[in-house]
Amino acid sequence: MEIEFLGTGTSTGIPQIGCSCEVCTSADPHDKRLRTSAIVHTDDDHDILIDCGPDFRTQILRAKHHNPCALLVTHSHYDHVGGIDDLRPYCFHRKFPIYAREDVLHDIRVRLPYCFVPHPYPGVPTFDMIPIADVPFCIGNTLIEPLPVWHYRLLITGFKIGNMAYITDAKHLDDNVITTLQGIGTLIINSLRINEHISHMSLAETLEVIKRITPSRAYLIHMSHDMGKESIASQLLPSGVEFAHDGQIIAI
Repeated sequence: MEIEFLGTGTSTGIPQIGCSCEVCTSADPHDKRLRTSAIVHTDDDHDILIDCGPDFRTQILRAKHHNPCALLVTHSHYDHVGGIDDLRPYCFHRKFPIYAREDVLHDIRVRLPYCFVPHPYPGVPTFDMIPIADVPFCIGNTLIEPLPVWHYRLLITGFKIGNMAYITDAKHLDDNVITTLQGIGTLIINSLRINEHISHMSLAETLEVIKRITPSRAYLIHMSHDMGKESIASQLLPSGVEFAHDGQIIAI
């Protein structure tokens, strides 16, 4: 399997609109981050999209893996669902499957009501809304295990797929999730900035979680410009941990 990072930035992206800090004006392509999303290319040749933010069209046009068969949604904040209407090319011959918690599916229906009326306007995207809970399910031959994590007081979903776990926007992981992930091969996890934040893990908090899980390797996602330039901030990372960057593809 492979995972392709379509975007690795927080809700504002980098550069942030109206900001002239050294990160937002950096010429280093690793300091340019679209909103966080990824696509997993599975052993049975399925492409599974994780989140579909407002940068999706730009991301998928440049992606190596560009034919998703389904969408996994971590939560319904706009930077993770704002591009769902752009899935319409994948809906021409079928309803496109969206897997998410029931509350997230409800939010998507509210945001895109024209997709769910009894007689939709011709050409609007149509979706097969599939509720998930904290039990494993399959897409094709790929087993996917939902991981309940806390985004401040909001319960959201990470995903364990094979020997990889993908967690974004977390502030806290319960002990049972830590135990489930201990020793995993690849851990992909959010780290917003150096300083503490109310609903996202800081760099120190993320590194502490990584230390408890002890993955073979870890990649950080969902960074803001407050993390600093990658070339400088990466010096703070221990061996086996690195910042993911947009367009990067890794084997898992």
